[in-house]
Amino acid sequence: MNNKIEHPAGGYKKLFETCEELNEPISAVVVGVIPAWLSGSLLRLGPGMFEVGAEPFYHLFDGQALMHKFDLKNGHVTYHRKFIKTDAYVRAMTEKRVVITEFGTAAYPDPCKNIFSRFFTYFKGIEVTDNCLVNVYPVGEDFYACTETNYITKVDPDTLETVKRVDLCDYLSINGVTAHPHIESDGTVYNIGNCFGKNMSLAYNIVKIPSTQKDKSDPIAKSEVLVQLPSSERFKPSYVHSFGMTENYFVFVETPVKINLLKFLTAWSIWGTNYMDCFQSNETIGTWFHLATKDPAVYIEHKFRTSAFNLFHHINSYEDDGFIVVDLCTWKGHEFVYNYLYLANLRENWEEVKAAAMRAPQPEVRRYVLPMDGKNLISLQYTTATAVMRSDGTIWLEPEVLFSGPRQAFEFPQINYSKFSGKNYSYAYGLGLNHFIPDRICKLNVKTKETWVWQEQDSYPSEPIFVQTPNSVEEDDGVLLSIVVNPGADQRPGFLLILNARDLTEVARAEVEVIIPVTFHGMYKP
Repeated sequence: MNNKIEHPAGGYKKLFETCEELNEPISAVVVGVIPAWLSGSLLRLGPGMFEVGAEPFYHLFDGQALMHKFDLKNGHVTYHRKFIKTDAYVRAMTEKRVVITEFGTAAYPDPCKNIFSRFFTYFKGIEVTDNCLVNVYPVGEDFYACTETNYITKVDPDTLETVKRVDLCDYLSINGVTAHPHIESDGTVYNIGNCFGKNMSLAYNIVKIPSTQKDKSDPIAKSEVLVQLPSSERFKPSYVHSFGMTENYFVFVETPVKINLLKFLTAWSIWGTNYMDCFQSNETIGTWFHLATKDPAVYIEHKFRTSAFNLFHHINSYEDDGFIVVDLCTWKGHEFVYNYLYLANLRENWEEVKAAAMRAPQPEVRRYVLPMDGKNLISLQYTTATAVMRSDGTIWLEPEVLFSGPRQAFEFPQINYSKFSGKNYSYAYGLGLNHFIPDRICKLNVKTKETWVWQEQDSYPSEPIFVQTPNSVEEDDGVLLSIVVNPGADQRPGFLLILNARDLTEVARAEVEVIIPVTFHGMYKP
């Protein structure tokens, strides 16, 4: 899976350019034969506007949220996209400037106001963004676009129209939740976010949104906190992008990338600080693993520790013979990987992009195994991961490496979620990052470490979404869906790629006459 393709033409820069939304869906040209059973919509989220007037956004996670949809029906495909009309977007369009601070871009008071008005604007407090550019997921019969704050936005998956904004703080004791909830087969949604715990210290709440209600009431209104997990540092919670869940346990990995709460609450409103300015890495604390049971929801006091790493995406977790197996996409060390995802870095020429990636933390797919009884012996024969009890009562974990390639990341992982989430599994699918540039789709056998790759010169795919063949038995019997951009193509530079999930051979593609900017996450809606 190691990559030898280079990108001297710099076509990847087109992924980070503003585009227009579409007034109506456009038809795609289909090459190949789309399976007759594949009838539904691929929904994707990402940034689509990288500047407002003369004011640029600076970080990859700042651009205004654009929702994409490829509709598949009877072998035909259409493509549609619309900006989500968040408060951040509407106000920016009205005032023609950045109005609400984003992840790496600070908003400043209106320069047209007098100095006294500007001064008092700084002291109004923190205005949290609702720019939901990261993911979309179902809650009951509805669909919500999200980022990582307390706001989620209800959208219409058919028309892509924005319906309403929801503040989860109205229902739950959380400061924000991840963009990667876990969803059970009955529609129950679980998520995690930081909160104020005992004695005003920071903690993490695992929350639950029930499935569709018989009385058709809003499930969000019946949300509840299930269990609270402690923070290793009282006023510095870790950055959390995802978490793990088995059939009976929640798995939370607390990394050394911390949010400096004092800076967040003070410097923000005074100096125009952005979210990125409030992160700091603790070189000595390492990484902690936390466990809680699901039913009843109870925190487990075992203290699992390992060396420092960044973590954004869990692949899967499952139970086996008294152990919990946790597979992760890690980045070695304590330095925050997001420091390398400023747009200025990603828009550099290829040699500069490679040079920056050489300095960044290096990616590695790892398997950790946690003994549920808190003892120090791993008896699973298929893994080299270890757990050793130390004299201070902590259990030190060492991983098995499932994949490692210099500056070649296996990221944005997906599995056959409906059948194998929280269960012993064999296959993971991912987006291959070549020095942070997405240029291949990968499949990894987590048992044998065998890999498969789809790749085309100067083509830039997105996270592959697995869709299972109806009534299939085999874990990898299905297709992968990915949005791909080839900026140098003579015509139809954007396309939906459909791959056979068994061997990553191409089944079909549906090409459109527009460039499609970078997308992060999404889902397939049958």
